[in-house]
Amino acid sequence: MDFVEDYTVVDLEMTGLAVKKDKIIEIGAIKVRNGKVVDEYSTLVNPCIKLDKRIVELTGITDEMLQDAPKENDTVNKLIEFIGDDVLVGQNINFDYGFIKQWALNNNVKIDMFYCDTLKIARKMLPAEQEKNLEALCKYFGISRDNAHRALDDAYETMQVYEKFKEMISEIPKDDVNYKIIQKCFFPRKFNIKIKKQTPATKKQLEQLHRYLDGNHLDEDIKKQIEEQINWETLTRSEASRIMDKLYSRRDVPRL
Repeated sequence: MDFVEDYTVVDLEMTGLAVKKDKIIEIGAIKVRNGKVVDEYSTLVNPCIKLDKRIVELTGITDEMLQDAPKENDTVNKLIEFIGDDVLVGQNINFDYGFIKQWALNNNVKIDMFYCDTLKIARKMLPAEQEKNLEALCKYFGISRDNAHRALDDAYETMQVYEKFKEMISEIPKDDVNYKIIQKCFFPRKFNIKIKKQTPATKKQLEQLHRYLDGNHLDEDIKKQIEEQINWETLTRSEASRIMDKLYSRRDVPRL
């Protein structure tokens, strides 16, 4: 069969799992031509909010490391340019693409990409009892995994996993009853993710938040917690609403 030989592998690290409220903190991408890496793009991304302790423990990325890093608008735009017209390859790539798509929608950037997902391939080719996360797949194929949950390292490992799967299907007889089913996983598919554009916080919301933060209505600990959640440059209407809802849920916070 004809495999996708020219592609870009993408892996992102984020502040959490929710596209609408979490932010990208690291991008790793490699451009592959005929099974060989010909270029790479890697950068930390300043989310302008404080990282949760569990993200620091998982990735090893700290607030200090991100302090002087470029911000999302610059880095994601460069990532899209780096990808160009390539097919995206990734481990559960729909998840990563969701963050790219959300940024593109918010910034009126049109993207229309195709993908191959190593997770979907694994589900078709490996036994049901075999774990199929990236760490398990690397162990299955004997791929070294020395720097887990760092974007560029994960991208390189995903590329190796994808190439291993290509070798596996090449060894399956074409008259095998499962061949055509497995083969479909290697055909590029168009992303079909439904995401709504986020609108900026309203003037009223911004004024309300500033009244709380600039006045004497909150104790310093609460102020600090709120400020660590806010990126004023990209604050959306839904994010502002969530912050205000959390404030209003506290009995010690007056309504202004």
